Amino acid sequence: MKKVLLVALMAVAGLAQAEPTAAKKELIDKVLKLHQPAITAVATQLVERPAAIMMQQINPAIQFRVPSEKREALVKDIQGDVKKYADETAPLLRERALKLAPSTIGVVLDEKFSEEELKQLVTILESPVLAKFSQLNGDMARSLVEKLVADSRSTVEPKIKVMQQSVGARVNAAIEASNGAAPATKPAPAAKPASK
Repeated sequence: MKKVLLVALMAVAGLAQAEPTAAKKELIDKVLKLHQPAITAVATQLVERPAAIMMQQINPAIQFRVPSEKREALVKDIQGDVKKYADETAPLLRERALKLAPSTIGVVLDEKFSEEELKQLVTILESPVLAKFSQLNGDMARSLVEKLVADSRSTVEPKIKVMQQSVGARVNAAIEASNGAAPATKPAPAAKPASK
């Protein structure tokens, strides 16, 4: 009987620990609200990624198989389809992400942060300086990328050409091999005479 009572008390204590206090839950909700832009950005990226991958995959076909006079119109039509997909899908995913946030991100916040840490986090997230810094992230990244590309172009472009030539040679060799022709290879260097 005492064992059953002890097990019941432990179970109740475990349940009590599993539920955050009202104050902690309020802090978690506040963090989630302040974190909404990042949550919706994740959803937007999930929507945009398949469209970007598809565009990368079809671009070579458009460049090499579609007559040049029809390419521009085709690209505009495809961009219209992609925009329609994004306009219809992004709001759905953003809404769903915000609904799932309490049961995912909220659980992590509850498990990994104390009430005091959550208070500090709210203070940080509400900081006008952090808001200003976050708004400038895109501009700062763009500035860095522009300068990095300009600064490293002379070093990187030759490496890109070498890679493209190597990949092109491999693709051509594979195509020739599949067509039954022997791949074009460089002749082997002449053997050096053995020294005595």
